[in-house]
Amino acid sequence: MTKKIAFFDVDGTLVGDSGKPTLETVSAIQHFKSHGNLAFVCTGRSRPEILPEIMAIGFDGIIGAGGGYILVGDDVIHHHTMPEKDVREMIHFFQENGIEYYLESNSGLFGSERYDEKINETILAYVGNDEQKAEALTVKNQWFNQLIDSFKGQEIDYGDINKISFINNTFDFQDIARRFGSKFEMFHMTVPFFGKESGEIAVKGNDKSTAIHMVLDNLNLTKSDAISFGDANNDLAMFRACGYNVAMGNGTDELKAAADEVTQSVEDNGVAKSLIKHNYFKV
Repeated sequence: MTKKIAFFDVDGTLVGDSGKPTLETVSAIQHFKSHGNLAFVCTGRSRPEILPEIMAIGFDGIIGAGGGYILVGDDVIHHHTMPEKDVREMIHFFQENGIEYYLESNSGLFGSERYDEKINETILAYVGNDEQKAEALTVKNQWFNQLIDSFKGQEIDYGDINKISFINNTFDFQDIARRFGSKFEMFHMTVPFFGKESGEIAVKGNDKSTAIHMVLDNLNLTKSDAISFGDANNDLAMFRACGYNVAMGNGTDELKAAADEVTQSVEDNGVAKSLIKHNYFKV
């Protein structure tokens, strides 16, 4: 039998609210690998957001930035960034319209001037102005705010931006999409508490499906060798590229309908339970 290769989404799949994988998840992936299989992260996160606790599992590679960045072993086989002129144009537009944002690159995450203030505002709106719930959600998101804070003062290379995420509950998302959608991929409200008009702007032509095909070609593997685990609609592309697809119990209805298997939720160790069910896909 040919070895298997598994692609794991991060948020809502490998990690829940804590931002860290459980011991059960770590152990199950390591057992999967111990049988000669390969494991890749496959996420919308850029490299700095893939925390050491995640990489310590022992992944064989990374698909990051929603497919814009691919690492196989120690080799970068694909990295597609935004043109600097367009990045600066978007920043100018956001500043003119009171939209906060952060820039994602492999060298750091760079928040706009009022990023912290705007996040607090959109979180409060998301929980219906319930201050206790807002505080709880803020604490859960603290790791990410600390990560952005860690890059404050660092010089930004505007020619090395993978993606831009914007925090917004006032300016119509569709107006932003009409302005930039001809050049870039637009994703609406990928993080709900970023605001009802929030979203992501990414390089066209990159998604989890195209990236997985690049990895499979690089490793001389086929679609039938590939397994995926995901929870959100942006994982539908990942499902199209893999022969066997597992949706998390906390996943969207659309993803569950497209899945070969629905496992337990991320909080109930769904990844581990699926791998154990299949006896770690022993070769």
